[in-house]
Amino acid sequence: MEAKGLFLFLTTLIFLAVPCYGQMYKWVDEKGTVHFTDDLSKIPERYLPEAETRKPPKETKKSSPPMVEEKPTSPLAAKTPGSDGREVTLYRRHELLLTEVILNDRVKRYFVVDSGASFTLINRETAKELGFTIDENTPFLPVATVSSVIFAPLVTLRSLRVGNVEAENVDALVYTMASDKEGLLGNTFLNRFKVVLDSANAKMTLYPMQGTPSPDRPGGYSQDYWVGQFRFYHRVIEELRKIKKRYEARGTSSELNRINQAIRYFENQLSEFERKASFAGVPRNWRE
Repeated sequence: MEAKGLFLFLTTLIFLAVPCYGQMYKWVDEKGTVHFTDDLSKIPERYLPEAETRKPPKETKKSSPPMVEEKPTSPLAAKTPGSDGREVTLYRRHELLLTEVILNDRVKRYFVVDSGASFTLINRETAKELGFTIDENTPFLPVATVSSVIFAPLVTLRSLRVGNVEAENVDALVYTMASDKEGLLGNTFLNRFKVVLDSANAKMTLYPMQGTPSPDRPGGYSQDYWVGQFRFYHRVIEELRKIKKRYEARGTSSELNRINQAIRYFENQLSEFERKASFAGVPRNWRE
């Protein structure tokens, strides 16, 4: 299998989106949310006919903060009913959109916004500045690069703030991206909101997922939220166990220890989420 094919295969296999920013696809769901991915198989079948193919130009290295390119004005900015949305300014760098983030209330960075990425990414310099200690008790996840598979440490950000919106206990992989990018804002943050991207005007609006609790919204969350979160944890654990079997066959103890740490971490996360769901009265068939 050639390098590009192996990269896409492993990225799909372990549900980690580490962008290569080569061939990209854009699609819009029924809620008006814009998605980007480098894996065609991640686009739901009903949206394939309208998916756009994008190939960004090659980037030159730039230091942060990113340069803001001239943006066309659009009279038809994406809007969502309600007054609880928080608008965030984005910065355009070629085909990428970046936003300013504040990590743990003290470290400012500019992250690429990617709703197709499972995890938020921070680089090693940022992890060091935040005081994270990487040791034998740190869970590591296998990450596919163009030429190989590496193990990236998984840490938890106490807080991550984008504009006036903040989320607590956000999982992030420590992974240094290409072209000196400082990090990536993925779904460990974005999945907590309904995200509306207005790429023409470089704006993002974040709407809280949690509303008023009711019989059809236990804990204030919809069925889609509960089902999606449970599927995420089950799929990650399932794929990590498959990877564990392959490393057991190879007899590589150091990688096995890292995978076992990751499995335990996500099993604990799933157990805590089960507790939260039981307290909220989430139906059993939403947890499969």
